[in-house]
Amino acid sequence: MDGGINELLPGMRRLGLGRRRTTETDMTYGAGYTESAGDVRSFPPTGMPARNAYQLIHDALKFDGDPTLNCATFLTTWMEPEAEKLIVENLGKNRVDIDEYEQTERIHRRCLAHLHDLWNGQRGAEPTGTVVVGSSEGIMLGGLALKWRWRQKREAAGKDASRPNIVFAANAQVALEKTARYFDMEARLVPVTAESRFCLDVERAAQMIDENTVGMFVILGSTYTGHYENVHAMSERLDRLKQETGLDVEIHVDGASGAFVAPFAQPQLEWDFRVPRVASISTSGHKFGLTYPGIGWVLWREPSCLPSGLTFELSYLGGVEKTFTLNFSHPACFLIAQYYQFLRYGRAGYARIMNACMLHARLLSVALEATGIYA
Repeated sequence: MDGGINELLPGMRRLGLGRRRTTETDMTYGAGYTESAGDVRSFPPTGMPARNAYQLIHDALKFDGDPTLNCATFLTTWMEPEAEKLIVENLGKNRVDIDEYEQTERIHRRCLAHLHDLWNGQRGAEPTGTVVVGSSEGIMLGGLALKWRWRQKREAAGKDASRPNIVFAANAQVALEKTARYFDMEARLVPVTAESRFCLDVERAAQMIDENTVGMFVILGSTYTGHYENVHAMSERLDRLKQETGLDVEIHVDGASGAFVAPFAQPQLEWDFRVPRVASISTSGHKFGLTYPGIGWVLWREPSCLPSGLTFELSYLGGVEKTFTLNFSHPACFLIAQYYQFLRYGRAGYARIMNACMLHARLLSVALEATGIYA
């Protein structure tokens, strides 16, 4: 029945049902509250006791799966009770109100400094970056900064800037394609093959670059296989491309998964700000950052990599604040939870967890291969 319980109500009323006056002490399913809650198309005309509202929603959500059993969630599904306590204590805080919540902003800056260090940013330099709602927002901000810098260079040279494109591999997750579409850039998808491990083919990517290329997305942790694309090799190929053609192309690293894995499990791998052409890096705090959703991060190599035109100054929350996120209001509680994880585990703890995850993934891979189904 498309109309749900509403189709039954006339008949119920003829029988004298659904008319009884309810009280605050009525149990949920004997009080008639399900009658008004059954019309999902209209705003509820009256309220109900908190206990009843909770019970209706609580029971309805039992039809959801258990997050801890969801192997495809891409998210952290468990945190320690102390972390959850901090989250609950800070649920009402809006992170952007830095004058009211100064200590939260200090925590924000500390997290940025920790990531700047983790990703081998210039020592002693003030980190340029921000917390975001997830890696998708971080990717969009990174791509937008590449586009603005490319456009500024084109306009300064008196050249046309109406046909920007951005290059990345066809194994990309949807946020990369959203960035291109939402911000009016042609998405040039580099075909992937078994020979390229279904990741970015460095030579084919170089062939797709032209004067309208704003930059490249390189993925550290493919959504489909988990493979790291070779950021260092792509940077070196771009160096040669500049020598051959004069085209100067920078990289944004989509580290949604790998940016919280590689520094601990493969610390010698050069994919981060040690690679000269990496202008920015984004990641998910709610994946291997080990924090509940939604939280992500984006950092730039240096302030000049973030065009000033993308930064806004606001004064209506009490003081002058700078913002360069797509979203304005942002919960502080998950930022605080991220800081808890940094303090709780440190490099040694994260390394232990990431190496354990890698071991379990490889054991599962070997077991699946042994079945012969995926040979």
